[in-house]
Amino acid sequence: MRDLVIDGTRIGDGTDAYVIAELAQNHQGDVQKAKDLIKAAKECGANAVKLQKRHNRSLYTKALYYSAYDNENSFGATYGEHREALEFEKPEYVELIAYARQVGITLFATAWDIKSTDFLQSLNVPAYKVASGDLVNTPLLKHIAKVGKPMIVSSGGATLDDVRRAHDTIMPINPQLCILQCTASYPVEPGDMNLRVIASYREAFPEVVVGLSDHQNGISMSVAAFVLGSRVFEKHFTLNRSWKGTDHSFSLEPIGLKKMVRDLQRARLALGDGIKRPLEMEVKPILKMRKKLVAARNLRAGHVLRRADVTMKSPGDGLPPYELDRVLGRCLKKPLKADDAISFDILKKA
Repeated sequence: MRDLVIDGTRIGDGTDAYVIAELAQNHQGDVQKAKDLIKAAKECGANAVKLQKRHNRSLYTKALYYSAYDNENSFGATYGEHREALEFEKPEYVELIAYARQVGITLFATAWDIKSTDFLQSLNVPAYKVASGDLVNTPLLKHIAKVGKPMIVSSGGATLDDVRRAHDTIMPINPQLCILQCTASYPVEPGDMNLRVIASYREAFPEVVVGLSDHQNGISMSVAAFVLGSRVFEKHFTLNRSWKGTDHSFSLEPIGLKKMVRDLQRARLALGDGIKRPLEMEVKPILKMRKKLVAARNLRAGHVLRRADVTMKSPGDGLPPYELDRVLGRCLKKPLKADDAISFDILKKA
């Protein structure tokens, strides 16, 4: 049975979508902006907000850390300075976790390395995200799995063998796993999303909740993914797509996130239970639209009905048209006027 519980919220095939507003570095290293994003995500109906935690000096080579990083989205002269400017440390995390709890939304983070995993563990975050780049990082996967909290793993740039290796690494240690279909392009074109992989994951990993890390500019693909069986959705979130930073341009603003949450909730209701049956609200319109068998003209008692004597007209409050063959060739017990309903109790064998 697919079942995952994050911070008290159950996620499974029969539940609403679990929507994660990915803040990434859209807060620009500003705690107040992060709080504004957290509050807005809650108001939009998201279940969780997610940060990203890196221990930059151990994560990057010295050559990359000290490389020049001079562009319109840079927050520092070198790549290391840029990354450090966007990084929150323990005081900021403590403040943001408390704020998220205050507004009533779950907060957790992506752990990009072992030091960051230990940092997040010290804060007792309720779940861990693993980025697509670390799907093949089995030492990190094992380290996070041992924490014993739910894990959400993205699979951008991977083969099914890569995903299976990660699954087989995590599950014996920690069965609280969700695998996200993802295309590691920012943004991604709809034609490159390959949403049918969601169904492939559901077949390959029948005990695991499946989801979508959605980098597409828009919200419609999430509804399609829900129909295919996705139940966790990660979507980058911003308050202003024109802000400085590489992620803002493909992130949802509040109106978009709110509509996505709404549409995903509607999608679950619209899927129903798969049992075809008439519904109460259909009775009146169907009665008006359906047809019954009636006399096509005035007919005398004793007349044997022929095809030309019978027609179909609305409303459908009499014999349905599929009874036509059982009516033809029978004799009228009483006369009928044009448009009078034909019923079996006024017919006898010819």
